[in-house]
Order: sequence, then structure tokens, then C-alpha cells
Amino acid sequence: MNAQQQNIKPEVHYSCHFETKRAGEQFVSQHILSYQISGILKFNDGDKEYIFKKGDFRFSKRNRLIKFEKTPEENAPFRCISIPLDQELLRKISIHKNIAPTQCDKGDAVVKLKSHPLLISFFDSLRQYEDNKEALNNSLVFIKMKEAILLLLELAPKLANSLFDFSEPGKIDLEEFMNRHYHFNVKMSRFAYLSGRSLATFKRDFQKVFNVTPSKWLLSKRLSEAHYLLKEKGKTPSEVYIELGFENLSHFSFAFKKMYGISPSQLRPFIHSISA
Repeated sequence: MNAQQQNIKPEVHYSCHFETKRAGEQFVSQHILSYQISGILKFNDGDKEYIFKKGDFRFSKRNRLIKFEKTPEENAPFRCISIPLDQELLRKISIHKNIAPTQCDKGDAVVKLKSHPLLISFFDSLRQYEDNKEALNNSLVFIKMKEAILLLLELAPKLANSLFDFSEPGKIDLEEFMNRHYHFNVKMSRFAYLSGRSLATFKRDFQKVFNVTPSKWLLSKRLSEAHYLLKEKGKTPSEVYIELGFENLSHFSFAFKKMYGISPSQLRPFIHSISA
């Protein structure tokens, strides 16, 4: 397995919170099958926004960067159940069933699945363990993973090209990739891996394409976009720093002031005073 791939603990993920909203981002290292019990989930992969509501089923593909926003309903918390699909288990099933992808999948990062009684029953069985997670030992989780994979093959056979594609990311156009993903707060090694390069090759190719180091380009690109979002879209500094991949608000404010001479919170009043 590539060094960038992390072995995932075999477990079912139960997500539940009552806050007004929760946002963040993640690198999806394994395929994931999920059921939205309540609340609204928004994903953005740099190309497209996906929205999932109560009762929706979704399949998230591995090796993708995703920003998410979880919003509870007025009278219900945000709740969902997710089960990651282990790569080695997928390999064993592909060999046993003699299945191989007919083409490399480059489609949507997240696929909405049609509701089906079998999917409902499957997740109902997982919900029985929500208050007794200790009962879901590794052996049982792998049995549920296998059931999930077989259900997907039965109900959404076109996903086989994604499920059984074990290839690592190939070398892709670096300029196009970075312009789509610069707002993700991930390490350079992750950008390198997803663009199909070693870290050293990534840095070398980046210098050739952009004529600047990756860290300087990312900071300048994010700050330029932050200025646009504050000035033209009326967004707040708290919204912007999360959206553009800064570590925290203070780091964003310091970098913004260093580049533009004023803090993000001063920009809107400054703009309004000029327009008046």
C-alpha cells in the first residue's frame, strides 16, 4: 500500500450533534457508504457541491478532498451513519468474484444512491449498535462491510469501477489541480500524492509551472480570494478563513494584514466609507 494511504480502523461511524452548524474538511482515504438520518450535509470537492438530506444514501469515493458542512434540522439533530469499506476486503471480493474495473473512475466524488428496502434494513441493523458500540468488534464490522459491498454491487453495479479500482492517483495537470484545490488545508505531501507525484517532484514541477514555491503561492492565492470574498461577497472573516484553508482566524488575520495593510475586519468598513 502507498505510504500516503492510511490503514483505517474497522469501525462504524455514528455522527450526531445539536449545534447550529459544523464545518470542516477531510481527505477521504477509503470508500464510505453513508445514510443521512436527519439534518443536512453539504459537500464540496472543489468542482461541485453535493447536498444530502434526511433519508438520503450516499457513496463517497476514496482519494478525494472534501469540504463539509453539517446542519441540524429545526427540531432534530444532525445524525448520520457511515461505514468505510476496507481496501483489502475489496481486493478479496474482487478476486473471489473475478471482478475488475473496466475503466478508471473519474466521476463525482460523492454519489447519491437510490433508496431501497435492503439499504434501509442494512442501516437499521447498524443503528441497533449506536448505544452499544463495544458490541461491534472487528469481526462483526468486517461482516457488515462485506454485506455493504455486496449490496452496492447488487443495487448500484456501475459502482464496481470505483469499488475495485485499486490504482493510485496518476500524474495529472498540476496547474489545473492546484487551482481547484488550493483552499484545502492539507500538507504538501497530500497535494503531491493526489497529483501523482513524490513530494520532491511536486515541488520541482510546481516551481516550473508557477515560478514560486508552493507555500508562497498557496498563501498569496488564498489571501487574494479572501479579499474578493470579503469585498465583493460580503462574507465575514470567520467564514472566509475556514473556507480558504487557514489554520485559524488569528493566522488568517495576521497574514491578511501583512499583505493588504489592514485587517479583514477593517476591510468592509473601509470599503463602505469609500463608497459613501
